[in-house]
Amino acid sequence: MDSFDIAVLGLRVGLGAVLIAHGCHKLFLGGRLAGTAAWFESLGMAPGPLHARAAAATEIGAGLALAAGFLTAPAASAFVALMLVAVVTVHRRNGFYVMDSGWEYNFLIALAAVAVATLGAGRASAEQLLFGHPVLTGWTGLALALAGGLAAGTAQLLLFYRPAPAPTV
Repeated sequence: MDSFDIAVLGLRVGLGAVLIAHGCHKLFLGGRLAGTAAWFESLGMAPGPLHARAAAATEIGAGLALAAGFLTAPAASAFVALMLVAVVTVHRRNGFYVMDSGWEYNFLIALAAVAVATLGAGRASAEQLLFGHPVLTGWTGLALALAGGLAAGTAQLLLFYRPAPAPTV
């Protein structure tokens, strides 16, 4: 392995671990699945139980896939979709900076996942083991991760996001 493979491995595993932790938090910590469902409902993502389960499963599944370097571009696409939905439903109104619960963190997570999809999973990956080389890399990986993620996130928002109307003054 060269420095490129080590760097991509570290980035993949780090990003995957962060998303897995978020999925596990929805299932096992805080308000657990019921509390997460109620939170989703309060954001305007109904039905809450469906979105809580889907978010937790997608975070854990995409996190595991990216960390392992398996179907890296589709996994990165899920990262982009998740972060888009988080930005629109939670963070957008708070501005850019993470200190104010803004969208800075979400942007960097999505950007890093797209970068991994573009670079490829590297030699220390399930793709290398199974196929002899990373798959769907370069422009194809970038397009799949970015366009697929934006399309999936946008579809979820269009289908399910119904925020409460802003109070009139």
